[in-house]
Amino acid sequence: MTNSAEQNGHEDWSIRSLVTRYGEDVKRLIYSYVKSWSAAEDLVQEVFITVFQKINTLEKDTSVKAWIFSIAVNKSKDYLRSWHYRKLLFTNTFSAKTNKESPEQLLMEKQQKTVLSEAVFALPVKYREVIILFYYQELRIEEISTILGINSSTIRTRLARARDLLNQKLGGDLDEY
Repeated sequence: MTNSAEQNGHEDWSIRSLVTRYGEDVKRLIYSYVKSWSAAEDLVQEVFITVFQKINTLEKDTSVKAWIFSIAVNKSKDYLRSWHYRKLLFTNTFSAKTNKESPEQLLMEKQQKTVLSEAVFALPVKYREVIILFYYQELRIEEISTILGINSSTIRTRLARARDLLNQKLGGDLDEY
């Protein structure tokens, strides 16, 4: 019985041999996109699951390595667009050191930023997304309107309500953050 790779004119590739041959290179490629070894390891698994599921779609003239790498690049880009990654990036931005301050000041700032990011992520999605797009992504109201397919006045209203909700959650101290 022939496998689908043989049917496509490729040598007999088992998933194990593909992982052994290309796994480390794929992990390094993915890391170059996502900058996290743990995320890269997770994505490598996803890549080879996709390879296993789609091996029968591999065309005869296609390089196996190029095909696997294209799957890896697409998975990496999907990850960078994912909500999980944006949440992580957003949280880490609040935690980054901005200047040389005392350890006590840095700790207090980190705690404040953690509280703020937790409050933002506790907002309902319709408010959270406008806060992130407006403040974190630094998009204009009109750009947010286009992205979300909502008119500009609704975006302004949601921003105002989101700020009010954040003020309530933070005990009216939003300006401190």
